[in-house]
This record gives sequence, structure tokens and C-alpha cells, in this order.
Amino acid sequence: MLFLDILKLSLRMFKARALRTFLTILGMGVGISAIVFLVSFGYGLQQALLQKITTSDALSTLDVTSENVDAPTLSTETATTLAAIPNVESVTPVNQLRGQMTVTGITLDSGAVVAAPKYFGLAGIKMASGNVIAETGTEVVITSGIAKAFGKDPAALIGQNITISLFIAQPNGGPEKQYSPDGGFVIVGIAESEENLFYITPASLNGLALPPATTIKVKADSTASLPLVSSAIQALSLTASSISDTVDQANKVFQVIQLLLMSFGVIALIVSAIGMFNTMTITLLERTEEIGIMKSIGASPGSISLMFVMESTLMGLLGSLMGIILGLLGGQTTNLIFNLIASNFGGQATNLFLSPLWFLASIVFFGAFVGFLTGIIPATKAAKTDALEALRYK
Repeated sequence: MLFLDILKLSLRMFKARALRTFLTILGMGVGISAIVFLVSFGYGLQQALLQKITTSDALSTLDVTSENVDAPTLSTETATTLAAIPNVESVTPVNQLRGQMTVTGITLDSGAVVAAPKYFGLAGIKMASGNVIAETGTEVVITSGIAKAFGKDPAALIGQNITISLFIAQPNGGPEKQYSPDGGFVIVGIAESEENLFYITPASLNGLALPPATTIKVKADSTASLPLVSSAIQALSLTASSISDTVDQANKVFQVIQLLLMSFGVIALIVSAIGMFNTMTITLLERTEEIGIMKSIGASPGSISLMFVMESTLMGLLGSLMGIILGLLGGQTTNLIFNLIASNFGGQATNLFLSPLWFLASIVFFGAFVGFLTGIIPATKAAKTDALEALRYK
């Protein structure tokens, strides 16, 4: 028999037993949709979390600290030494000091971060509104936590003039020295953080001599270079850590979560596959006489077997396509409801469902493969059916 003839005979059951075939495909689709919905939820949570904790620059950045008493301080000379390490793209010293800031007559104790503007990208800091500070000038970025402490709308604080004070520890262990730059600062942006912090550049302090840096951000030219750069830094008796280590651990955790979520969907798919196998078995019994006629006019066992396998594979393929549509619609609907609830409580909209293209393509293949497997046993029985016995079957 020609392949086209076998395909037509396989498709004939979609018309002759339309309702039963549709319900079988729907059952398969429900199982597939459960996998798409749950796994997409896992990918969405993973993306939402990683977007909150990091940026692309932060993944290739090391935090260098001097925790050992015998290690060198993070002085200007140390920063120069770190910049000379191969595969190092940039070095950014960071000073974290105790500070105060005054807005509209209200004074608040807070932390102060003194660093170059590129620190925001290296530290993975996201801006809620406004812009980051410029390299020069008297600009300051505050956190959303400070805005809440002042009881102000963060966006309304942009453009406000503030005064700041820094408290600098003395090398001889004496009392901290207070420094208040003249002229005040202008708020240009709000960073996403619940901490009470403000960010300024060293250039805005009019040449103030700062103590050794508390941290140095060392950016490698790529994430692949991080191990080499980290080893070179540790050879200087300094400590190097990277957010990429945290990201790797988070990815491993989410892989386990995705497997657990997929296992629930696979259970539903197994139930659907049993239903499809039952449908193919009933189809075999209903078409026994037809099989006898086909064999009596010369149809080969291979052609008859292929007809049944093709029919089950097509049902699996259509079931996977239906499942993808149902799963995506369910995910988008759930995401819409979640964002509506979050917006009513003042939260930010986010996408909790992510379906990579490779994942959807593998689901289509997987659904067709499951259909193929459920058709093997009925197809084998059909091919082995004796023509005379089949013609006498009632």
C-alpha cells in the first residue's frame, strides 16, 4: 500500500469516531498542559528571582575583601595591583560608611556607599525610578527604603535637595570624624532596596581623603575567566566571592523544583496515555473485520501495523499541540490574575510563567512519541491477525 493510502485510512477514524477521538486527544492535551503549566511556572519563578538579584555585569564580577588581619588593606595600591591581573576588565573601590541625610528638615541615620557610577551595574542594583549618579557633580541616589522612612513617594523625591554627613573612622582608633560637604546634593534616582542607604561618588566629596576601601569590585572580561581571576586574587591573601556562585546554587535548586513539578504533570500524562491505549484497543476490535478484508486483498502486515501506529502518533501529536495551547492559556490567565491582585496591594507586575521555545518543541516531540508507544501493541496485534479469523469476527 502507498504511504498516502495508509495516511488516509489512519485519518478516517477522525471522522468516523469524531467524538471519541476528540476526547482521547483532549485527555492527552490535559496531561501535556499540566506539564507545560507547571514547568513554565518553574522557569518563570527562576527568571523572576534571578532578575531581582543580579544583572549581566554582576555575573562576571568578584567582591574582593580583606578579612584576614594579615592580608593587605584595600588601598589604592591594592586596586592598582588587582587591575594588573590578566583578564581583569575594571576595578571599582567601594567605601561603606556611616552617614546621615536631611530632607525637608528631617534627619535620618543611614549607610553611605561611596563608589563610581558603574558600581550599580557591578552590584546588580536595580533602579526603581530616576537615573544613577554621574561621575562628577553633587548627585545622590537613595534607596526606596529611605523614601519609606521619610514617608514620601519615591518618585516625588527626585530633584529634591538634601544635605548629607559622613562619619569617618580615624586610623588611631579615635572618635569618628564628621564630614558634611558644602552645597548639598540633588536626588537623581531611587534604587530598589529596603536598606537605608544613599550612594555618592568620590569626586563629589571635593578631594576628601577616604579610608581604605571596604570592598573592591573586580570585573572579569567574561564569566569563564572568573576562576582564573579569583585564584590570582586569593594568591594576594585576599578573599574573592562572586554572585555567580549564588546564581549557580539557585539554578540547581530550581532544576530540582522543575523536576518535581514535571513529575506531577507526568502522572496526568500517564493517565492520558492509558486512555489513548484503551481507545486504540477498542479501535482494533472494531476494525478486525476490516483488517481481514485488507489482508485478503493483499495488504501486508507492515502496512496494517503502520496504519495503527500512524493513527496513535497523530493523536499524540495533536494532543501535545492542544496541551501546549491549554498550558500557555492557563499560565497567562493565572499570571494576569496574580498581577491584578499584586497591583491592588501596591506590588509590581511580573511574569511568573516562561516557556522556552526548545521546551515547547520537545513537548511536541514527546507527545508524538507517547502516542507512538501506545499504538505499538495494538498495531502488532493487528499485523498478526489471521485474515480468515478476522473475516469471521463479529
